[in-house]
Amino acid sequence: MTFKFASGSLPRVARIAAMGAALFAAGLAQAASLTLYSAQHEQTVNLLVKDFEKQSGISVRVHTGEGPQLAAQLLAEGKASPADVYLTSNSPELMLLEEKGMLTKVNPATLAAIPARYNSPKGEWVGVMARENVLVYNTKMIKPAQLPGSLMDLAKPAWKGKLAIAPADGDFLPLVSAVRALKGEAATLQWLKGLRANAQVFDDNEGVTAAVNRGAVATGIINNYYWARLRTELGAKGTHSELYHFGNGDVGALINVSGAAALKTSHNSDAAQKFLTYLVSERAQQLFAKSTITYEYPLHAGVAPSPMLKPFDQLNPPKLDMQQLGDDSQAAKLLRQAGLL
Repeated sequence: MTFKFASGSLPRVARIAAMGAALFAAGLAQAASLTLYSAQHEQTVNLLVKDFEKQSGISVRVHTGEGPQLAAQLLAEGKASPADVYLTSNSPELMLLEEKGMLTKVNPATLAAIPARYNSPKGEWVGVMARENVLVYNTKMIKPAQLPGSLMDLAKPAWKGKLAIAPADGDFLPLVSAVRALKGEAATLQWLKGLRANAQVFDDNEGVTAAVNRGAVATGIINNYYWARLRTELGAKGTHSELYHFGNGDVGALINVSGAAALKTSHNSDAAQKFLTYLVSERAQQLFAKSTITYEYPLHAGVAPSPMLKPFDQLNPPKLDMQQLGDDSQAAKLLRQAGLL
């Protein structure tokens, strides 16, 4: 039997079919995409995103910013946030979102790829990378034997005019939180006031590192990767500084953890979990380790860091877990009270 369509009916059928195909394609596109809020190095994140997209077929939209600002944005957006995953430089920002009920559980297998002490106490975010708090010092201005035994010593009058800090840099907040957790609020405030009296203040850790290297100031408080990046940029001949690592579990040897979480309001929770799993995979961790931008410690067992870094098992950080370190809210308050913000 042969069917004949009435005049004009075929275009209508075709239009309906086309509309259905478009809606189906749109559904597929939504299912195969996610939005990442990232406070990590853009070059490294772009490298990882491209690799993840190639491996998974999931497209990633990246929104970048500073960790504390992105955390505040997520809180302000609430249930209306388009974010699926939050990747940030310091654990306190994740702890804040965890406390506010913004995060969802990470798949157990993903958490198991990273030592538990670097993950969320509730299993709601996973550690990705780590870095150490250090002093950078100018080798022509000061000798290693003259450097302090403790971070707390830098508040003493002997260090007046010899120190550089960047209290407005997001990486400084966890250090203040660590001092508060270990020494108490009063001692922390006194220490910060001593730093204010002694230190030259810079906008960020890059500024501190560069100032020490050129001899504008003898030493500065930074995270280890800032010096490694400058060393790569300037080469041996242009580098006039070295790193000093605090020992004996001193608070100055704090290990900061970069981590990632899936938002409870994610529009694509499966894709979000896949991205978290990718970040802690050996493949992604090798990309981190080989980056000449990141210079952080991969947390996946068996993935060696850059040879420019001191071996991770030789670091001697304070005994402080992620919950004790907290969410940085009191750290910002103390910095303001000390006149550093």
